[in-house]
Amino acid sequence: MSLEPPSLLQLREAALQCALPVDSASLDAYDRLAQPLVACYRLLDAIPVDAVASTGIRAARQPDAAEDPLNAWYRCTDIVSTDALAQAGVLGGRGVALKDNIFLAGVPMMNGNAVIDGYVPSFDATVVTRLLAAGARIRGKAVCENLCLSANSFTSASGPVHNPHRHGHSAGGSSSGCGALVGAGLVDMAIGGDQGGSIRLPAALCGIYGMKPSFGLVPYTGALPMEPTIDHLGPMTASVADNALLLEVIAGDDGVDPRQRNVRVQRYTEALGQPIAGMRIAVLEEGLAMPGAHSGVNQQVRRAAAQLARLGAVVESVSLPVHARAAGVCRPILLEGSLRTVFGAGGFGTGRHDHYPEDLMVRFREGHAQALDRLPLTIRAALVAGTHLTRMNGHRYYARAINFGQKLRIAYDALLQRFDALLMPTTPSVAQRLPEGQAETLDFVEATAGMVGNTLPFNVTGHPAMSLPCGRVDGLPVGLMLVAAHFAEPVIYRIAHAYEQSVDWRAL
Repeated sequence: MSLEPPSLLQLREAALQCALPVDSASLDAYDRLAQPLVACYRLLDAIPVDAVASTGIRAARQPDAAEDPLNAWYRCTDIVSTDALAQAGVLGGRGVALKDNIFLAGVPMMNGNAVIDGYVPSFDATVVTRLLAAGARIRGKAVCENLCLSANSFTSASGPVHNPHRHGHSAGGSSSGCGALVGAGLVDMAIGGDQGGSIRLPAALCGIYGMKPSFGLVPYTGALPMEPTIDHLGPMTASVADNALLLEVIAGDDGVDPRQRNVRVQRYTEALGQPIAGMRIAVLEEGLAMPGAHSGVNQQVRRAAAQLARLGAVVESVSLPVHARAAGVCRPILLEGSLRTVFGAGGFGTGRHDHYPEDLMVRFREGHAQALDRLPLTIRAALVAGTHLTRMNGHRYYARAINFGQKLRIAYDALLQRFDALLMPTTPSVAQRLPEGQAETLDFVEATAGMVGNTLPFNVTGHPAMSLPCGRVDGLPVGLMLVAAHFAEPVIYRIAHAYEQSVDWRAL
């Protein structure tokens, strides 16, 4: 469709939206100066849109309820590299699920949203290319929460995702399907995304291992973003060894993602089996005092800390008062960043040297009104509040939160100069029963508002953080989170593997 020059009425409406003068002299100036700008835009009409990738349409199917009791699959596939060397790679034959905000060329996606439902990407995300080159078998796209904007598992347009340990309970979000599928043993491993805890929360509630790597370690190219300062992709697995192996496959600079800077890649599997005697671990007391903290969860986390001490680690309780309010202060980054990306920039954002899916951005823009109507109540409420706050204050609170994040990073770094790792609960409570009606949903969201208290700060500071299962409360998994210095993932794997090999968390 050819781009038409604006009418005077349209220019008047745009000027009013910008709070600019609309007198006749001003409108005449807007009209004269708009014409050469429109001409520049028209030049882009002559440039062809990217053609569909050579992969073409890949076979994918929607599973029926009998084979997907957790409602965790969006589409099932069976995709492997045709290269014999790749098939013999380190992931040879291992089944992997992808969070459904990751591009898999030729396979429909949804990102939990009805407007995006059925969109077919034309290129593979970098992590997909690396998985296939390592011999992985991509088993499908796992359901994620609506536009990835929920820490719980009931907002996807495809319906709620159930916890593998108790049907009718939350699997956590927004990588809900990944957590449920790995937790149920239906897939070997998965790639999730994390902007405020979306790998670690499902990992904790579903009883698996979820690593949010150091910021920029894993390329985000080809995944639907939320806010470029906190976007992360990472591995979700049933064991520490698989987690380390999967990170080895997907980590490293791809030359495209601008989030990647001075990335340090290591052989993470070499940390496995190393003793932890003499390592210093700090139990962060503020992390055990989050709103809604469950005494049973804290008891299991302290028991795990004691087990690490028995393995020879030096475990000490420490206080860092700024951590208690860190997530609350950092929320404007998550809120305003997602508002700009999802509602102001076609669902993909701008401002990055990246590969942009123009067709998806057009689709989302054209379905904008429909998208808003279909959004879950929780997301609509955040949209209303965020719109009001930015209208009244601009983005100064976003700026202040970013500046605070730099100070927060310095505070954690200072603590990590004294200790090898920080330890705290991943979530303050175990999985809660999924809500049903609107009133119950509001009560549920209010009751679980503190779920990201320990996770979100490390998205903002970029430190690596991993959730590992450390016991049960009322039969539901408890997650323990380990945090280390930037690009010190081997430290986390060393501690996590030692703990994993010393206890059976399911029996605790």
